[in-house]
Amino acid sequence: MKLQRCALALASVGLLGAAVASTPAAASGQADPKPYLSKQSGPLSAKAAGPCISAVGVPTAAGTMQEIDATPSTPPTPPRADIYETFPFVGTRLDATWYFATNASQTQFYYYGLLIQGTSLYRHTTYLPADSTQPPVPTFKRVGSGWGSFKSIATSNYSVATPRHAYLYGLNTNNSLYRYQIVGAGFKALGPIPGFRGFKTMTVISESATYDTLLMTTAAGALWTAHIPIAAGAKPVMKLIRSSGFGQYESLIAQSCGTRGGTLLVAVDHDTDTGNQYAMSHANGTATAVTNYGPIPGAVFNGVDHVSLTSHYFQLVGE
Repeated sequence: MKLQRCALALASVGLLGAAVASTPAAASGQADPKPYLSKQSGPLSAKAAGPCISAVGVPTAAGTMQEIDATPSTPPTPPRADIYETFPFVGTRLDATWYFATNASQTQFYYYGLLIQGTSLYRHTTYLPADSTQPPVPTFKRVGSGWGSFKSIATSNYSVATPRHAYLYGLNTNNSLYRYQIVGAGFKALGPIPGFRGFKTMTVISESATYDTLLMTTAAGALWTAHIPIAAGAKPVMKLIRSSGFGQYESLIAQSCGTRGGTLLVAVDHDTDTGNQYAMSHANGTATAVTNYGPIPGAVFNGVDHVSLTSHYFQLVGE
């Protein structure tokens, strides 16, 4: 289910300005719903049953959110410009994946995820009204402070089988990668992983019962995978995918594609507000096949960063 089409009303703009000037609004008394977990077991590819599509969220410094979709071709095929309009959100600095979910009775549909505003980490729950002419309604809860030195965040979400897990990864300016286990509404710090000097941005491309895999770029333009075991104290296994060609990108957005572990990737250059679409085979170091479809025409990627719009119920299986 995609973000509903909605328009910015003048009244909303005034409220938005107030929110951006201070901190995210409170959750207005509504309890966070718990995603309904089916009894399915085993990972599912998000794009196995239909055509592969990149669904990219564009959160802006002005406090709006918009979806941009693109289908792989040469050049990539964007949707009609009037399909997804902007709606009021909140000004952010960093954002992680938006997960679509529903409650058990399927009476409430929403997205949820994590964001950083200034030096504070927040959780958002963005409700989709039953009336599709109304904009989504975001709510926010502050998690904690001390996040000013992070330059990229990403989340994993292994939900389709047990043991389930969810992690927040933070790439820090001190050249370390931090991992936090997400347990309910709480976070358990698992300590820093050193050795990430020169790395620039990241996204998750694989989630399993035993490991997560991050796709990462360096300022020098290299593309790497970091295979991170779930076991406490285990060291990541780093593999070089490409030694150059990715230095201009500040955002990576990955989604599963097909049944053989492929990944559809959008890499965004913030200097030009353009997004380039790639397809990757199952990650295997320099043997990984990478197809460059080129810039997505007619799309303006003017976010502070850019996030995957995916489902709570599908897993990434890119490595």
